[in-house]
Amino acid sequence: MSGPEIQRMIQLLSRLPGLGPRSGRRVALHLLKKRELLLKPLIDALQTADAAIQTCKTCFSLDTCSPCSICNDSKRDDHVLCVVGDVSDLWALERSQVFRGRYHVLGGLLSALEGIGPGQLTLEPLIQRIENQKIQEIVFALNATVDGQTTLHYIAERLQPYNIKLSSLAHGVPIGGELDYLDEGTLSTAFVERRGL
Repeated sequence: MSGPEIQRMIQLLSRLPGLGPRSGRRVALHLLKKRELLLKPLIDALQTADAAIQTCKTCFSLDTCSPCSICNDSKRDDHVLCVVGDVSDLWALERSQVFRGRYHVLGGLLSALEGIGPGQLTLEPLIQRIENQKIQEIVFALNATVDGQTTLHYIAERLQPYNIKLSSLAHGVPIGGELDYLDEGTLSTAFVERRGL
């Protein structure tokens, strides 16, 4: 077959999201065939990222500086805080360019199955931010899953003593979605959360 170095490369690539053993082999082979064009620049980029990327001490996002570029952006609204589960959720919202406030990354969602409790999330720093900053609204942008909704309700309960507006993203029919193709839960939520015209 192939040497232990290639096997280790395939094994590590197979652990990436969306890749399994077969995809890991294809990616490894592609990188090895194009060493000068892809493999060496990728190695350099990974080493540079490993040395430069850090976790923001304010919002817990990833950037090359702390506080991160979003926390340092003076044009953002300091009064609205968007709570997300993971950095990938923050990146998705930033791509949409709909939110111009501040963020707070929880670092996951509460999950009894995965053994993730409140202590594994950045809840205490969130509460400190609420106490120390003039935040007027918190927007929860958490996944519409059982874990996401459990996390939302837990945090909302913890924030009851504070006089802050709490809101969450609407859930329901996506733009371009056809009703016939949607599951019952999505349709039910969309109907319950309908709004006036």
